[in-house]
Amino acid sequence: MTAPKTILLNSPDDTSDLALQIGQFLKPGDTLLLEGPIGSGKTHFARALIQSLMVTPEDVPSPTFTLVQVYDTPLGEVWHSDLYRLSSPEETEELGLIDAFETSICLIEWPEKLGDSTPNSALTLSFRSDTKAEDIRHLNLKWTDPKWARKLEFIP
Repeated sequence: MTAPKTILLNSPDDTSDLALQIGQFLKPGDTLLLEGPIGSGKTHFARALIQSLMVTPEDVPSPTFTLVQVYDTPLGEVWHSDLYRLSSPEETEELGLIDAFETSICLIEWPEKLGDSTPNSALTLSFRSDTKAEDIRHLNLKWTDPKWARKLEFIP
């Protein structure tokens, strides 16, 4: 495993800017695992990233109740999943996520629900709210696939 990178995001705009930067380097087959408690910035990050990949940005609702939202972009399909309500890892297969990991860009909130289906090549982004400032987020990025070191070179 590569040494994780930690970033301080001082505002929602910083979170959006990082999402746009990461979005530039994504390709079908890339998966981002978005960890963190409710309200930590996972959906805000996903929304900004997805909108940055669209020809004409549109509304990007949280997939909390639909479980999966699929967007067509010039790069191909982008799958945004919120697995919070799943009760077992087997349900991810019913959603079609296993195939999407191979062919689409996937953003997965609550990835611990994937169990053994978690892609080894994924980038994990762990969001944590600051205890003293409401808008500040601490973000830890970790990965094992060497492609992420190249894609994230812009992060000091």
